Amino acid sequence: MKEILFYNSSVNEEELNQIKSVLENSKDGSKVLEFEENMAKFVGARHAIATCNSTSAIHLALSSIKLKRGDKILMSVNSFVNIPEVVRHFDAEPIFIDINNDDMNIDLNKFEKTLEENKSKKLRGAIISFIAGQTPDLNRLYDICEKYGIILIEDATCALGVTYNDETVGSLRADMTIFSTNPSNGKHALSRSGIIVTNNEEIANRARLLRTHAITTTYDDYGNLDYIYDVVDIGHKYDMSELDAAFSLAQLQKTNKFIKRRKEIAKIYQERLSNVKHITIASSKEEHIFTHFIIKISRNRDAFARALKEKGIATGLHYIPLHLLSYYKSKYSIKITEFPAALTSYQQILSIPMYPSLTNEEVNYICDTIIDIASEWI
Repeated sequence: MKEILFYNSSVNEEELNQIKSVLENSKDGSKVLEFEENMAKFVGARHAIATCNSTSAIHLALSSIKLKRGDKILMSVNSFVNIPEVVRHFDAEPIFIDINNDDMNIDLNKFEKTLEENKSKKLRGAIISFIAGQTPDLNRLYDICEKYGIILIEDATCALGVTYNDETVGSLRADMTIFSTNPSNGKHALSRSGIIVTNNEEIANRARLLRTHAITTTYDDYGNLDYIYDVVDIGHKYDMSELDAAFSLAQLQKTNKFIKRRKEIAKIYQERLSNVKHITIASSKEEHIFTHFIIKISRNRDAFARALKEKGIATGLHYIPLHLLSYYKSKYSIKITEFPAALTSYQQILSIPMYPSLTNEEVNYICDTIIDIASEWI
C-alpha cells in the first residue's frame, strides 16, 4: 500500500536559492517588489499588490473599495469559507448563488436573475470563485457586471495561469483578481502568499496604502520605517514577508511547467476513469488547468472516500456548500434545499490528489484503487 498525500509542494534548488539570498541580506533589492513586478508581467496587468495570504488579499480588496456595514456581495454558494468570511468582517452581507452542475462554477443565469430582482442600492459587487482551475463564461460574467454597475473581484486563487480566449486571467475586465502561488491550505503548503492584480490605478494605490496600517513614511532597503511616520486611514497588516516573496517568486517561474504536468496527470485520470461504473468525471474545457481533479461518486461518497483512505489515498472536497456550514445556516436561516444544484453536487463530489510532483506510478495506483473499489461498489 502506498501513502499518497492530497497535496505536496514541488520544491527544489530554485526556491532554496531565492530564500538563501534573503537570509544572506542580499542588497539586490526587495523580493516583494520583484515578485509583484513578475506577477504583473505574467498576467499582463498594470498593478500587482502582494499580501501574506490570499484571504488577506480578499480582505484588502474589499477595504480598497470601502465596503461598509450592510453592503451586499454576491458569490457562489460553492466557494471556500474565506470568501463570505471576509465580507462578514465588514459587517456586510454575503448573498449566495447556486451553481451549474457541469463545472460547479456559479450559475450565471441565477446570478443575473438575482441582479435583475435586486432593489437595494447596497449591492456593491461580486466575488466569483473559479473552481478547480476552470472559469465560468467570462465574457458573459463581465457583461452582466457592467450592465448592473457592480464591482467584480475574481477569486482566481486556484486559477493562476488560466487563459480565456487566448488572454490571461487577471488582465481582462474584472476590477480586481486575487491569486495565490499555492493552491493548498493544508499543512504541506510551505507558503500561503496572496496577490491582487488590477488595471485600476486608484484601487491599486489605495490597496498599497492600506497594506501596512495606512502608514505614510519612507523605508530603508530592509523595509524598516523611517523614525517619522504618519497614519492617514484605517489599514491592517496585510503585507508579504521577503521570505514568502522569495519562495513565491520561484514558484511563479514554474507556473507553466506545473500546469503542463497537471494536464498530463489529468489526461491519465480521464483516460482510465472515464468509463468506470459509479464514477463520473467533472466536465472540463481546453483551458482547464486542473488545480484540483474532481470526480463524482454515484452513491455514498463518504464511504468511498474512507475506502480510499484505507488504501493510503487522501482526498478533499471543493467545496462544502456555504449554506450547509453551521454559522451561515444559523445566521441566515437557510434551508438545506435552498440551493439544489450545489446540494446534489456536494453529495457526490470528491477531489483526488493532483499536484505536479505526483509520479505516473502514483497516479496509476490511484486509478487502480478507484477502479477496484468501484467494481465492488453496491
